[in-house]
Amino acid sequence: MAPKAPKGKGGTVVATNRKARHDYDVLETFECGIALLGSEVKSLRDHKVQLKDSYARIADGEVWLVGMHVSPYAYATGLDGHEPERRRKLLLHRGEIDRLAGRVQQESLTLVPLSVYFKEGKAKVELALARGRRRYDKRQAIASRDAAREAERAMARGRRGEE
Repeated sequence: MAPKAPKGKGGTVVATNRKARHDYDVLETFECGIALLGSEVKSLRDHKVQLKDSYARIADGEVWLVGMHVSPYAYATGLDGHEPERRRKLLLHRGEIDRLAGRVQQESLTLVPLSVYFKEGKAKVELALARGRRRYDKRQAIASRDAAREAERAMARGRRGEE
C-alpha cells in the first residue's frame, strides 16, 4: 500500500514537479482534466508517476501532455497495459485553449505541469503558464528567498525576546 499523500487542491496529490518552480517563473495556473486508460488510473492511485521532464504542447486545437511517465500497472495483462511515455490529452475548455495558444505563441511562454492529483475521484493536472528562468534569475530567486527566511527568523527571535 502506498503512503498517504498530503491533501491539496481539494484532493489527494499524487505527484509534484518540484523542479518546475525552480526553473520557471509561474505566471498563471490552470486545472485540467486528463484522458487516461484504466491501467494508468490504477498506477496513479499507486503513486507510480513522474513529472520530471514533462511539458504540455498545443497541437491542432488540443493540449497534449508529453513526457509524463506513468509506470505500467503490475496486474494489467496483455492488451490492458499502457505505454509509459505516451502523449496524454488534457481537457480544457475551447476558450482556455485558444487563450493559452495565443499567449504561448506571442510571449514565448511554455506550459509546464506542476502536479497531478485526484479531485472528487477524477485525475487532474495543475498546468502552469510559465516563462523560463536564466541561471542568474535562479540565483537571484534563491538569494531573495534566503534573505526573506533570515528576516523572518530575526523577527521571530525579536518576538521571543532573544537577541
